[in-house]
Amino acid sequence: MKDLREVREIKNILKYFKGYTLEAFTAPFFKILEACFELLVPFVVAAIIDNGIPSGDKGYIAKMCGVLVLLGAVGLASTLAAQYFAAKGAVGFCTNLRRAVFEHIGDLSFSELDTLGQSSLITRITSDINTVQSGLNMMLRLMMRSPIIVFGAMIMAFTIDFKAALVFAAAIPILTVIVVGITLRCIPLYDGVQRRLEGVLLSTKENLTGARVIRAFCKEDEETARFAEKNGLLCKAQKQVGRISAAMNPLTFVTVNLAIIILIWQGALRVEGGALTQGLVIALYNYMSQILVELVKLANLIISVPKTVACLKRTVEVLDTESSMADGDYTGRNISSEYAVEFISCSLKYRSASAESLENISLALKPGESLGVIGPTGCGKTSLVSLLPRFYDATSGEVRVFGRNVKDYSLERLRGLFGFVQQKSRLFHGTVRENMLFGAPEASDEDIIEALKAAQAWEFVEKLDGGLDHVIEQGQSNLSGGQAQRLSIARALVRKPKILVFDDSSSALDYQTDAKLRAALSALSFKPTVVTVSQRVSTVMHCDKIIVLEDGKTEGIGSHGELMQTCPEYREIYDSQIRSAEGGAA
Repeated sequence: MKDLREVREIKNILKYFKGYTLEAFTAPFFKILEACFELLVPFVVAAIIDNGIPSGDKGYIAKMCGVLVLLGAVGLASTLAAQYFAAKGAVGFCTNLRRAVFEHIGDLSFSELDTLGQSSLITRITSDINTVQSGLNMMLRLMMRSPIIVFGAMIMAFTIDFKAALVFAAAIPILTVIVVGITLRCIPLYDGVQRRLEGVLLSTKENLTGARVIRAFCKEDEETARFAEKNGLLCKAQKQVGRISAAMNPLTFVTVNLAIIILIWQGALRVEGGALTQGLVIALYNYMSQILVELVKLANLIISVPKTVACLKRTVEVLDTESSMADGDYTGRNISSEYAVEFISCSLKYRSASAESLENISLALKPGESLGVIGPTGCGKTSLVSLLPRFYDATSGEVRVFGRNVKDYSLERLRGLFGFVQQKSRLFHGTVRENMLFGAPEASDEDIIEALKAAQAWEFVEKLDGGLDHVIEQGQSNLSGGQAQRLSIARALVRKPKILVFDDSSSALDYQTDAKLRAALSALSFKPTVVTVSQRVSTVMHCDKIIVLEDGKTEGIGSHGELMQTCPEYREIYDSQIRSAEGGAA
């Protein structure tokens, strides 16, 4: 079973050579051609020494030197062709692989993305695939050439003299044991190096994104020490694998040079006995030198192979990770139901979590109605609304949108029904217009301006340099938190969704702007169903229904007036926010 699985994995990997199959075969072919011509060189040199020099035949020597030049020219042309095709094949393979990994990551559910981690995925799609590209380039060039030179030189040596060639027969198995042994030892170590690299990348990412927090709490020294610790672990792992791989070159040099000493000693005795000529001894020496050079190259290849294999395995791990969220097949356009949103005894437990984040939630919301979700921090508000567009699947119970289970919808169709605004604004580098068109590419400037006005963003956008053509920098660094949040709301409104979800997306807005936004939403022409997550009572108190959550459980469902009468938890939140504020104002 294991062998079948490995064969299947190899087939799955080879498919990324699609479009570059010719290059993958042409590069080794030209290297084989070059190796064949190189194996002829010692025979030509031997002919010059044995035939041309003793007789003083300058014409013969010139002719054979011309043959050497011709062999060199053909070898150079073959090398250049092999280099070109190997580079093209390696780059093409890794381009296809990187594209496949990126597309597959986009298909994974949030559960798998949480498990794999951002830093790990970034490392695998950049550093790991770059390492695979370098290693594959080298393998296409040397994978066939080096073995052909080594074993070809041994065969040629046997055609010259059987006894002298026994030195080759003894040296090559020893060299093989050295190379294979070190390779097998290095493969798991290189995997450990890449995992240490992920730790360094994670620490770097956290320090860059949280630079303001670190400085605000004067934690620079602690973070520097933490980074130094992870960097030290990476350095230690690299040194360990470096010490082992570094032993390959000295061991191969010692073995080959000992073989050369024995070969020259035996050759001298054979020449003195008349069994060999001086030119043939030189040819044997040249063949042994070729083996030495090729083994050095092969050693470098072998050193890179474990790293390449480890990085390729890590990349394939991402491709082998199956999404736990099966895509439905319902793409119907005519959707109508008594209820726009229904939660039926829904519970949610995250992977590796010890307890459920949501427990037995049930509620229904009609089209055009508004729902407010309120509760203390960590009570499951975001988890609840994340079930609607299937960011996560309920572990039990059922979530319905317009009368159908969300699992029946195709993900594209389901998420096309939603406009989702998260608490942390995510705008992309580009113009304001490009960001607004992110969910509705066909929208006109009039549609964009209408959405910006509803989101209370047009007032500052029209004052920006270029207006809709103003460029938003990476990480929206040239916008305030409130501006970025209003643009995120406008982006959701542009697509005119049937269901709008605001996940605490007014947290950076002042109360006056928040009130204007609520008024604008109630006046929208397309009348969406609105789900608002907030910790502000003032934001949700005007909703048709309000659900109060605590520790993932429902503490109350109803209108503001009903909850004030029946839900102590809601009344406590109201008193702490509204009445205390009124008292302070008084």
